[in-house]
Amino acid sequence: MSKQQQKELKKSVTPFAQPNIKASIIQIINSILPFFLIWFLAYQSIAVSLWLTIPLTIAAALFAVRIFIIFHDCAHDSFFENKKTNRIVGTITGIITHFAFAKWKKTHAMHHATSGNLDRRGTGDIWMMTVDEYTAASTWKKIKYRLYRNPFVMFGLGPFFLFLLDNRFNENTAKKSEKRNTYLINGSIAAIYTLLIWIIGWQAFLIVQLPILYVSGALGIWLFYVQHQFEDSYFENEEEWNFVKAAVDGSSYYKLPKMIQWLSGNIGFHHVHHLSPRVPNYNLEKTHEQVTPLQQATTITLGSSLQSIRFRLYDEDNKRFVNFREMKYLLKQEKHQYN
Repeated sequence: MSKQQQKELKKSVTPFAQPNIKASIIQIINSILPFFLIWFLAYQSIAVSLWLTIPLTIAAALFAVRIFIIFHDCAHDSFFENKKTNRIVGTITGIITHFAFAKWKKTHAMHHATSGNLDRRGTGDIWMMTVDEYTAASTWKKIKYRLYRNPFVMFGLGPFFLFLLDNRFNENTAKKSEKRNTYLINGSIAAIYTLLIWIIGWQAFLIVQLPILYVSGALGIWLFYVQHQFEDSYFENEEEWNFVKAAVDGSSYYKLPKMIQWLSGNIGFHHVHHLSPRVPNYNLEKTHEQVTPLQQATTITLGSSLQSIRFRLYDEDNKRFVNFREMKYLLKQEKHQYN
């Protein structure tokens, strides 16, 4: 794709990067109200059967993911035209989803600015090492990385790390406004938890809230992981990195069943989102369908996306993901060639 074609592609999505106040309000209503209703029904179901509670908490978790997409759009100032409104709604949805709005807004902007850039990655990303980086790393760093990339750790412990630690604290260098926003969200969560525990008891509260946090967190990590780490994804060094290519080739079109697509706020059209973060989630599918070049993005499905679970390292020489066994084979081949 030439520079002129890239310029035209970016320009072609501009008409879709306009918030629609009516669509935004409808999405708030059909996302937040069902979440609270299902949460209440899950609590009520405890007296009937825990086997009824479990599917209700999973349903609530799915709506929590949809609420997170509203939070996500607010962080891009794409959900409303007014920045203050985005900040207010983003903070409220941050309380519901347990994400620190101002902190996440900053780190996620860095993710968009560096996605697919091998020399600038590391902020707001899934930790990914290249084969060369891993082989040169210390034993302790290799152990940490292996643990981090282990699916049981990433999707099992990852949600609790996000909610209990990562989203609760700011870096020392963070601005005061960012820290105040985190304190406000943390304090609001603590107050809501205290009130609910006082009303319904800590056992009932944990039975409902813990599964919601875990399932929504695991699903969120999976969506973020799979939409950048797939076969033939785009990664280049700084001098060759290109924003448009990183967006279209380095972000997948995750073709999901319609109901899951709706619950995940159309985030499967990730290539569109990375090309233009100002396109609100309810315009992503329309953009994909009406801007023909975007339909050439790598398409993955629920089935094909599962292969990304085995990805561990990025092989710069062959421009593909490998697991640790494949890495050892590559190193043996390389050693054999030199001998």
